[in-house]
Amino acid sequence: MTSIKSTVLRSCMSLALLILLSCQQSKQKDIEWKYYGNQGNTRYSEADQIGPANVSRLTRAWTFSTGDPDEKNQLQLQCHPIMVNGKLYVTSGRGKVFALDASSGKLIWTFDALHDPTASETNRGVVYWESQDKNDRRIFFSARSNLYALNAETGLPVNGFGDSGYIDLKKGLDRDISAQFVIATTPGVIYKDLLIMGSRVHEGPGSSAPGHIRAFNVRNGKREWIFHTIPHPGEFGYDTWPADAWKRSGGVNAWSGMTIDPERGLLFAPLGSASYDFYGADRKGNNLFGNSLVALDAATGKRKWHFQTIHHDLWDRDLPAPPTLITVHKDGKAIDAVAQVTKTGFVFVFNRDTGEPIFPIEEKQVPTDALPGETPSPTQPYPLRPEPFVRQAFTDSDISRLTPETYAYVKSRLSSIKRNHMFQPPSEQGTLILPGFDGGGEWGGAAYDKRSGTLYVNGNEMAWILSMIPKAQSGQNTHGRTIYLNNCSGCHGVDLEGASTQYPALKDLGSRLDSTAIALIMINGKGRMPSFNQIPDFQKKDLIKYLLQKEKKNDPSDHRAMQTGGADDMPNFIGTGYHRFLDLQGYPAIAPPWGTLNAIDLNEGKIRWRVPLGAFKELTQKGVPPTGTENYGGPIVTSTGILFIGATRDEMFRAFDINNGKVLWETNLPAGGYATPTTYMINEKQFVVIAAGGGKMGTPSGNNYIAYSLPDEK
Repeated sequence: MTSIKSTVLRSCMSLALLILLSCQQSKQKDIEWKYYGNQGNTRYSEADQIGPANVSRLTRAWTFSTGDPDEKNQLQLQCHPIMVNGKLYVTSGRGKVFALDASSGKLIWTFDALHDPTASETNRGVVYWESQDKNDRRIFFSARSNLYALNAETGLPVNGFGDSGYIDLKKGLDRDISAQFVIATTPGVIYKDLLIMGSRVHEGPGSSAPGHIRAFNVRNGKREWIFHTIPHPGEFGYDTWPADAWKRSGGVNAWSGMTIDPERGLLFAPLGSASYDFYGADRKGNNLFGNSLVALDAATGKRKWHFQTIHHDLWDRDLPAPPTLITVHKDGKAIDAVAQVTKTGFVFVFNRDTGEPIFPIEEKQVPTDALPGETPSPTQPYPLRPEPFVRQAFTDSDISRLTPETYAYVKSRLSSIKRNHMFQPPSEQGTLILPGFDGGGEWGGAAYDKRSGTLYVNGNEMAWILSMIPKAQSGQNTHGRTIYLNNCSGCHGVDLEGASTQYPALKDLGSRLDSTAIALIMINGKGRMPSFNQIPDFQKKDLIKYLLQKEKKNDPSDHRAMQTGGADDMPNFIGTGYHRFLDLQGYPAIAPPWGTLNAIDLNEGKIRWRVPLGAFKELTQKGVPPTGTENYGGPIVTSTGILFIGATRDEMFRAFDINNGKVLWETNLPAGGYATPTTYMINEKQFVVIAAGGGKMGTPSGNNYIAYSLPDEK
């Protein structure tokens, strides 16, 4: 009898075990989003719970507030979250990192790097690393010039890394740049036990730090290698600069992020322009590795290959986003490749191993009529395929016709500036910049569907106007004005007039702020403005006097203005600021579309479809078809054929059908979603999360991360 009972009990236990195993096998695994841009910067997820048939049912699942209200609407959230081990890691504009429960949005821990409720930091995310035994898990995060290593489980600094948990990014650049501006807006990348970092540096007139790429040991913060983006003597590319450029020139930085191919051990780094952006008489030559996609050995930093997309840049046309790892099917072969979007609207596609272009690239003659002392490149590279995803010329047929007055005003303004070519050098007369300073493509980057070989990228179709003035004409008759022109005029204008909504006028600053408040902003930064604490204290005082219109004429015997960013550092010509080309009503001067979403077949090198991205509601109410809007932040795609993107000035979050560009779902955000979203699966539920931070293009700021999911079945 006992034997029978034992047999029955064993059978029941076996059946229960089988049922349990069956349930475990049927349970969907969590799908993480482990990296900035996800694996290979494809911004692609295998998550498949949300598809075309049910995406319209998405509802808000949870909201997390960073607790950083901004009544003056200058703070931004540009963070692209990552999800690892059930935790979602996000950042704020006040220099904070948060770890959240990825399924509920509940706070797990916070790290405040600055402890400053008035701080303003642009930050696009964090980096995750774990040891092979998974017993050591870290988050790397940058605030101001410091790079922090945090325990991923607790948020506490890792004491063994650098100086009690952080290193100073101003150190270890093989040049004294202690008085210069160096931060890291975009997170670095991990290769084995190396953290590889780019940087953001000053690009205006005056002295600037070099944008060298560095690899740090993830355990102790020691620098393991450096790649000189402005080559030193004996290094490849040194002859494309003046002989002493490596000692004094700046820029050429990987500010927009990088991409790792871990199987090949290759790092792909997109680099920015050399400083000063708009006048390069002191940097004659093609200026390698400015505006280049560079492939490096990730273990050693040695150059494998490079391609320069613009020679001797004079238009601030940095490579604006990390490249995307793709596979091109051509002539019956599968070729592992890398695709780089650009501000000019080109997509360059290269063989990952060799750097050989997948599609032909032609060097074409471009204008060379430039400012005195300038020597533009006589040619620039044009990929013959794919075709540009934004307009590159502003003809009379492109003039906006919203009203007869609009047309007349824009046509008259066009007749007064130089606009005959995308590569027309800057001028005193005024030069049209199209594609604009923010693209074309920008830091939101592109998403890639590996099944169809299609690249999805949002583009700006905004014209800007750049005007230059001689240094002698800029009125350098006081110390403070010299310092202002050197550090501030690029954004706020030569005569403190500001530029559009992003760069406020400073003419009446004294009616809003006193000297103490201005000094704090110089030290800490605010909104779009970075910290300028590198300026010596005596220069800060002179600058404040100038801003408050309390400065007297210079004493000829006082040479303070010549020190650290004074008149000797000023180029012979400087820009009058960043000015969007707008009509009388404040809309773009060019005819719509003003922002687009594009699907590009990278096997054929052809655009599959293009649709406007965003709308001005007041115009659609008048019967104007959707115009698209200027946009910041990028797309993501899923295995079910859904593309998610915020980015638009109308503060909407949308889901598109990747096959035809049809909008399948949209919702209003509490503030503009000027960031790239993230999607993941946890506890058998797919979430889509976006930062609703606003603060760009004159729109209100916000402080929320919002997660969407399908409603639970009842």
